[in-house]
Amino acid sequence: MTDNFKVLIVEDDPDIVLGCEQALQLEGLATLSASSAEKAWPLVERDFRGVIVSDIRLPKMDGLSFLQEVMRVDPELPVVLITGHGDVSMAVQAMKDGAHDFIQKPFAPEQLVGAVRRALDKRRLVLEVRQLRSRLEQRDVIERLVMGRAPNMQRLRERLAGLAASTVDVLIHGETGTGKELAARCLHEASPRSKGHFVAINCGGLPDTLFDSEMFGNEAGAFTGAGKRRIGKLEYASGGTLFLDEVESMPLPMQIKLLRVLQERVLERLGSNTLIPFDCRVVAATKVDLLELCRQGKFREDLYYRLSVATVELPPLRERREDVPLLFEHFTMAAAARHQRNAPELPASELHKLLAYHWPGNVRELRNVAERVVLGVAAGAAPFADAGAAPAPALTLAASVEAFERTLIAEALRQQGGSLARTAEALAVPKTTLHDKIRKYGLGGAGNS
Repeated sequence: MTDNFKVLIVEDDPDIVLGCEQALQLEGLATLSASSAEKAWPLVERDFRGVIVSDIRLPKMDGLSFLQEVMRVDPELPVVLITGHGDVSMAVQAMKDGAHDFIQKPFAPEQLVGAVRRALDKRRLVLEVRQLRSRLEQRDVIERLVMGRAPNMQRLRERLAGLAASTVDVLIHGETGTGKELAARCLHEASPRSKGHFVAINCGGLPDTLFDSEMFGNEAGAFTGAGKRRIGKLEYASGGTLFLDEVESMPLPMQIKLLRVLQERVLERLGSNTLIPFDCRVVAATKVDLLELCRQGKFREDLYYRLSVATVELPPLRERREDVPLLFEHFTMAAAARHQRNAPELPASELHKLLAYHWPGNVRELRNVAERVVLGVAAGAAPFADAGAAPAPALTLAASVEAFERTLIAEALRQQGGSLARTAEALAVPKTTLHDKIRKYGLGGAGNS
């Protein structure tokens, strides 16, 4: 089958198994078989891509007990029961208890194939709905955590959504304050590992002398002061995500130790010779060019390629200025709730300063400015100060004008609920001119009312 769906046949009579397999395989249906419920059980999982055909009369655990166990794992996994003449009443009760269908011995091949096809159709629909629901949940998590309407932020959300469903290790690159840990948490929260631990480590703040104990753990008595066994970060993150922040600051001896355990996915606690397997996704973050550090001999090239199976680039705030008003509003409301104060309205002149500022500290700096505004201590501070602010990166006049115009239009659209007519009126420009600029700057989504 092209969709990898299978029919699991649970039957202790080899002649019946052979007949079922031949009938199903002639119809292009893939099969598995087990001679008892106990042998079939390891194959059963919640999202099993297939259906089960089981005899009621089985050695040890019978088909009805097996059905009950299957329903505990996945109530929507179809089970077709094979019954003898005296088992029909039991099969009818089993259908009330969750069985999908039953066929009575002796049965024609067409009868078996028909029952299995109906069960498979139901199973495909169930799994498609689950997959869709999972994607919606992933999108909701990422939409909630990664805010912004700029095109580069839309691309970032798509990138994170695509990587969240996988298990590959990821390297995140971005300037200070762009939200590298937030992106890492997105990858964790929107992934199948979300029920596991998210373990964050600041590589720059981890002393050399504590590295082995912190990362790998230790047994009682492994060193002076080790009074009891301690589980290390890698073991604790098993089943979840390990986040290595500022990985560029990790000394070379630590890099060698980390590379070894990431390659083998096993560790040894200090004071022990026992190898302990662990299964965690590793997300590393850096604000520098790691390949350049590799060329300088300050970072191991083999560790770089181990960490960067996939990469994520976070845009600086100056490259998505149209998101500044939205983010500022979000941060002021959060700060007002935290400090139990009213969220102040920002005058247009101050908003223009926010839009024109180059934000060297990125989103973190914007959040701090919002906090100061709520507390009433923003006067004289960048970006509100008329002097003393760091110079913005050099831009041509045309590029500066376009960036500012794009930001103003995006904010006006947001304030007017996406209405083209109201936005044109607010900006005092013809609707046709505004429409052309919206298309030029990729700000689609405006209505005509």
